Amino acid sequence: MIRAFNESRHLPRLLEGIRHQTVQDVEVILVDSGSTDSTVAIAQSYGAKICHIPSREFTFGHSLNLGISESTREFIVIASAHVYPVYPDWLERLLEPFSDPQVGLTYGKQRGPQTAKFSEKQIFYQWYPEKSNWQQNTPFCNNANAAIRRFLWEKHPYDETLTGLEDVAWAKWAVSQGYRVAYVSEAEIIHIHQETPKGVYNRYRREAMAFKRIFPEAHFSLYDFFRLSIENIFYDTWHALRQKTPLGDITSILWFRLMQFWGTYRGYRHPGVVTPQLRETFYYPRGIQNVGDEQRQDVDPISYSAENSQKTALKN
Repeated sequence: MIRAFNESRHLPRLLEGIRHQTVQDVEVILVDSGSTDSTVAIAQSYGAKICHIPSREFTFGHSLNLGISESTREFIVIASAHVYPVYPDWLERLLEPFSDPQVGLTYGKQRGPQTAKFSEKQIFYQWYPEKSNWQQNTPFCNNANAAIRRFLWEKHPYDETLTGLEDVAWAKWAVSQGYRVAYVSEAEIIHIHQETPKGVYNRYRREAMAFKRIFPEAHFSLYDFFRLSIENIFYDTWHALRQKTPLGDITSILWFRLMQFWGTYRGYRHPGVVTPQLRETFYYPRGIQNVGDEQRQDVDPISYSAENSQKTALKN
């Protein structure tokens, strides 16, 4: 299941990646929230089933619930429209932990493209390690690259009122019911997540608002803002210099980390009322995104160049 809004630039690569998977019998559902480009036409050209949701009604949870309600399969794979699988066994590996009936949710590795900001890459490495863990003891996960059991969703749909982290909230519920979360490093995708400083601020602000609701005992003070900003800027810069990173990437570290933690701080202090204007700011930031490549392990990666060129006429 794919959620999309004006993703004509990135969607073809994800859909071609799905075609190259070792798991072939898949049902592709795209939930479009008012795209004005060729997103829907591209998805239809790949045989995807299209669900529509007005942009004014969009939340991450609502979009997920609509798409899953149209599905017919036992397992639901969820992917953002601006990701693409690196290897042809992505789906196979992501679904593998479900051989254990106590696994209720799986999620896979994420890496940034070469054009991603240095700090964003550091976050991916921190959150998605190289080693798999099928018995994770926290509800952390991410619906940019995840899978769930449909019958569990029928018992407990996604929270449609959260401004983000609906995946973590659902995982928290699943864990409370005795199910486990499995992290699968081999199920790797590239996440194209380039943002302006305002985009980074908005993302972490809405996620902090959601985190505060999911874990009301959590706190994030002004001291935390200063401490975490300084520590992460220092360590990111140290690693960037060791890797002889270009100066432009190093300068982005400062604004990225400041916006990350300032957005988190402001999100914790928001009263909790999401106005239509705030919804528009959170869910529909306009920014430039680029595609890059990264490689890994013992399986040859998917080659995308030829397939992408075949879809150029459909874009925009």
